[in-house]
Amino acid sequence: MSDRYVVGVDYGTLSGRALVVRVSDGAEVGTAVHEYRHAVMDTVLAATGAPLPPDWALQDPDDYRDVLRHAVPAALADSGVPAEHVIGIGIDFTACTVLPTLADGTPLCELPELRERPHAWVKLWKHHAAQPHADRVNRVAAERGEPWLGRYGGKISAEWQFAKGLQLLEEDPQVYARAERFIEAADWIVWQLCGVETRNVCTAGYKGILQDGAYPSADYLAALNPNFIGFTAKLDGPLAALGERAGSLTAQAAAWTGLPEGIAVAVGNVDAHVTAAAAQALEPGRLVAIMGTSTCHVVNGTVPAEVAGMCGVVEGGISAGAWGYEAGQSGVGDIFGWYVEHAAPAGYASHEVLSQHAAAQPVGAHGLIALDWWNGNRSLLVNHDLSGLIVGLTLATRPPDVYRALLESTAYGTRMIIEAFAGAGVPVEEIVVAGGLTSNTLLMQIYADVTDRPLSIIGSAQGPALGSAIHAAVAAGAYPDVHKASDAMGRVHRGVYQPDPERARAYDALYAQYRLLHDHFGRGGDDVMLRLRAIRNAARGEQA
Repeated sequence: MSDRYVVGVDYGTLSGRALVVRVSDGAEVGTAVHEYRHAVMDTVLAATGAPLPPDWALQDPDDYRDVLRHAVPAALADSGVPAEHVIGIGIDFTACTVLPTLADGTPLCELPELRERPHAWVKLWKHHAAQPHADRVNRVAAERGEPWLGRYGGKISAEWQFAKGLQLLEEDPQVYARAERFIEAADWIVWQLCGVETRNVCTAGYKGILQDGAYPSADYLAALNPNFIGFTAKLDGPLAALGERAGSLTAQAAAWTGLPEGIAVAVGNVDAHVTAAAAQALEPGRLVAIMGTSTCHVVNGTVPAEVAGMCGVVEGGISAGAWGYEAGQSGVGDIFGWYVEHAAPAGYASHEVLSQHAAAQPVGAHGLIALDWWNGNRSLLVNHDLSGLIVGLTLATRPPDVYRALLESTAYGTRMIIEAFAGAGVPVEEIVVAGGLTSNTLLMQIYADVTDRPLSIIGSAQGPALGSAIHAAVAAGAYPDVHKASDAMGRVHRGVYQPDPERARAYDALYAQYRLLHDHFGRGGDDVMLRLRAIRNAARGEQA
């Protein structure tokens, strides 16, 4: 295997990255990034220039093909590896990123008669305009006592397939009727690569409410809307386990990528879940926090448990032979970026400058508590109409104070998730961090202190792409399973950040105040955030 290679492609929010990896030891030998031409359409539809309503987030599926056309050949060229030495390709995607297509996989937005219809386009994970539909999905499920609801912590997110599908039906029934498939972008791009439709068990379970081999019943769908009964037929494709071979690279995809026709194409996966293999964190109790614009938390457990506020628990959802748990925070790096770009004054508008000043403070010296809901709350409250909050501002407050409070707020949110896991019998003994935020040493130390747990750091700057490459190696037959491939190709630096006992105790007191605010504004003490969001949406709707 010393001269055999695989390619992992990581589809993010704004760009796609290709990584060429040696099969024998996981060495990363070439990489390239391609930014999406249309980025995120959250204010206007690029095809028409027409304004979009609040909380929309759309993308162009051809931007995903462009990653194959540009990033993969560039990564191969960067590696110097002969194309004939590549034996497989795997991909991962942000999720739930979903699109309506015809039965042959043609995106509806690529039909000339539908290009002006916003609902014909890809709905990105952070499309949150389906919150009212998610509320109804949850209310009806609770009223009917649907047995699957507990496996999603009692609530289905506005980001997931059912809320977005119900929004599509009720806001543009004509586009809904044309949609013969409603498919995750991860599965769609695999379809583009090998010409075979598959549905990976990860997104089907976490985002599509597939539990114990079945989707929610027709009776439940009818209770939501009589015309929604056929929705699961749009989701139902050939189900495939992670690490399986979805098919072989087609001649067309070989021309796009410069890779040999016929090599293995791995079943699609989610960026967070695939990273567990890259971080050698498939063993139960090792929670992987993939920290970027948002954070996704994944951990394997030995038994199924119902954890309040979780995104879901799925058998084989992270790796075969375990129950995979997922939670998440909808805004993390995005919050820090918002402050630097839009709120920090001249002289402070830099992560490096703010971190340097904030690091010099003792714990609690700024006198602030923030709630990390700038992009809503994914876990534990599962409500994307919630918003951010900072308490304790005075005339003495300075920019590094606010910045540090925002960093700490996301650590408190992660601690809430860890405690929910532990309370349900899913222990978290170690945190393994991946993603772009690992470079912020202040943030990493804050997380170790707030959670009072050691932090390990993935040994790759491209965790999802490496994870996809690991799955590609399994799909190509180089390893018998993902665990064996992870042992050989993954890497992690254990215990890089250790909690300081004194700071951890100081954070206990601050975390108690965070919990009070969290429960008051998030659990019905005062719904002012929801009222403000409704007023804002009404005003913007009139303006549009």
